[in-house]
Amino acid sequence: MDRVISAPLFAASWLVGMLVMMEIGRWAGLRRLARDPAKGMAGLGALEGAVFGLFGLLIAFTFSGAASRVDVRRQLIAEEVNDIGTAYLRLDLLPAGAQPALRALFRDYVGSRLAVYRKLPDIGAAKEELGRSEGLQSEIWTRAVAATREPGAHADAAKLLIPSLNAMIDITTTRTMASYIHPPLIIYALLFGLGLACSLLAGFGMAESTTRSWIHVLGFTMIMGLSLFVILNLEYPLMGFVRLSEYDQVLVELLGKMQ
Repeated sequence: MDRVISAPLFAASWLVGMLVMMEIGRWAGLRRLARDPAKGMAGLGALEGAVFGLFGLLIAFTFSGAASRVDVRRQLIAEEVNDIGTAYLRLDLLPAGAQPALRALFRDYVGSRLAVYRKLPDIGAAKEELGRSEGLQSEIWTRAVAATREPGAHADAAKLLIPSLNAMIDITTTRTMASYIHPPLIIYALLFGLGLACSLLAGFGMAESTTRSWIHVLGFTMIMGLSLFVILNLEYPLMGFVRLSEYDQVLVELLGKMQ
């Protein structure tokens, strides 16, 4: 959650940069045609095709990776709900006197887990709430382990409850680490640079026309900018317009069942 690329800023910078590079490319193309009108653009098609092909592949792979990571995060939400629900049900194995306090801690814990992701994109507030969740985990663990040794606990309470609590704690780390898993920044730098290079080549090729086709110029740059904007919102869900709140609803439903 530390390294976040601003989707609006990155996409807007890319769009403006591509417009500038197209103008530079057109200017260079006009100069080339002025020197050699007959063969000014000869032999450039293969080069342009290779660069644009590489650019398309990079966008496709970046989009595919971002979408797959969103799916992984959705699956982790379901896994966390299952782990918490299982541990909560196994509290029945503890002595009756120890259960109310632990059930209250579980309710606080689920509420804290929801608050962690609801507080994004305020990373500082989310980290503070995450620290509170970890404190509740520690308290639940300490109380549960002690309760398994009390008179009246089921004979297999420790064997069944402790592993489920361990899974509940582990999935928290897994979900947190999933928020840090992104492509290296060099990938986005390469994507940015290739976009500018393709714009330069496109502008160079458009020099054969006596007038600019603004529909094509603006269409190309806006489509590319919008594509990158969507990719970054998928890559950093909860930081933009892509939200996972509908999937966190299962945590809300679990909290409701604990009342």
